[in-house]
Amino acid sequence: MKILLVGSGGREHAMAWKITSSPMVDELLCVPGSDAILSLPKAKNSGVDQGDLVALADYASKQCVDLTVIGPEAPLVDGITDEFAKRGLKVFGPSKRAAMLEGSKIFCKELLLRNNIPTAGAEFYDDYEKAASALENWEPPVVVKADGLAAGKGVVVCDTRDKAREALKSMLVDKTFGAAGERVIIEECLVGEEASFIAITDGEVVLPLAGSQDHKRVDDGDKGPNTGGMGAYSPAPVLDKAMSSRVYEEIMLPTVRAMAALGTPFMGTLYAGLMITGEGPKVLEFNVRFGDPETQPLLFRLESDLASIMSAAVDGGLKKTKIKWNPQTAVCVVAASGGYPGHYDKGKEITGLGELEGLDDVYVFHAGTKLKDGRWYTNGGRVLGVTARGQGARTAVEKAYLAMQKIKFEGMHFRKDIGKKAIERP
Repeated sequence: MKILLVGSGGREHAMAWKITSSPMVDELLCVPGSDAILSLPKAKNSGVDQGDLVALADYASKQCVDLTVIGPEAPLVDGITDEFAKRGLKVFGPSKRAAMLEGSKIFCKELLLRNNIPTAGAEFYDDYEKAASALENWEPPVVVKADGLAAGKGVVVCDTRDKAREALKSMLVDKTFGAAGERVIIEECLVGEEASFIAITDGEVVLPLAGSQDHKRVDDGDKGPNTGGMGAYSPAPVLDKAMSSRVYEEIMLPTVRAMAALGTPFMGTLYAGLMITGEGPKVLEFNVRFGDPETQPLLFRLESDLASIMSAAVDGGLKKTKIKWNPQTAVCVVAASGGYPGHYDKGKEITGLGELEGLDDVYVFHAGTKLKDGRWYTNGGRVLGVTARGQGARTAVEKAYLAMQKIKFEGMHFRKDIGKKAIERP
């Protein structure tokens, strides 16, 4: 089997690592991939521009690719699945219309409200003066969201009306997020514990993955600005059997059925970002791809064949698919460049990686690195995802941080409390 993987970050490194372990897979072509991904057995660089969907489809057709797997959200929102479908090529991922669940927060919110799927109350605006005036009817804290894709930075939690006005001005007047901020949502601020519920669906059957929890803020104690994610762990105790059942019945199944009723069946990875409130689970947002960095601990626990599961989803065969998990806890701690999520420098040499090679219970996934003359250098904001398995959250966390102590580069910073909620949960 020949698979084409689109993407280059830590999530894609984890996906490539798992895919290349499959006996079904003979070759993994990467667009663009990374030095770490291309160091894996079976992995090869395609040399095609990730943003050129027509060229990608032409390449996949000429290479007789059996399945294309999309890592990041942008190609899905841009319509890569539709472009490939014109040539009869199989893609694991939703169509352009179905990807609107992530591509437009307003589309998503309207779908949820229309179908009585638990979520926060919200109003939508495209005019700053009207939005600012409407704030008088909202009791802080409120959440201001850009409608479109904003690399995980288009959500601002505002504890005062002044801060909410600043966020609205940034999006609607200053155009900080360009077209993504031409429309905005003012939303009720939910209180509770966040969790990630990720499932694979063929448009009818919804196959849940293990629960996980991300850590979005840059600093310990969930302080500081949002990032792409500073760490994650799986399983997440907040998603126990009873709560997971509620999420499945009240959120995941109704959403997949609502999309099918619209004539836009959803096939691929459906990722619900949740707030577990006193009233139960509520949707903060939907993503239409694997999370980053949730994918790293999830795939480090997955014992089933990922390529086989994805193929079954594309072919509508999830009814017969079951997933097997390693019962241990997995924890991923992200090492980031100095200054991230703001300005950061690249090209800092990374040392200590060799000391962690070959360990069964530790793996370092590369999010933003470059290999030059046999040495690794930083090449992004989030640089590495140090991932460890252990019997229970405490052991896994200890292993991850012991491994992190081996790694060094100038300006490196990471959160010291990844997994703390799992350890302290009664």
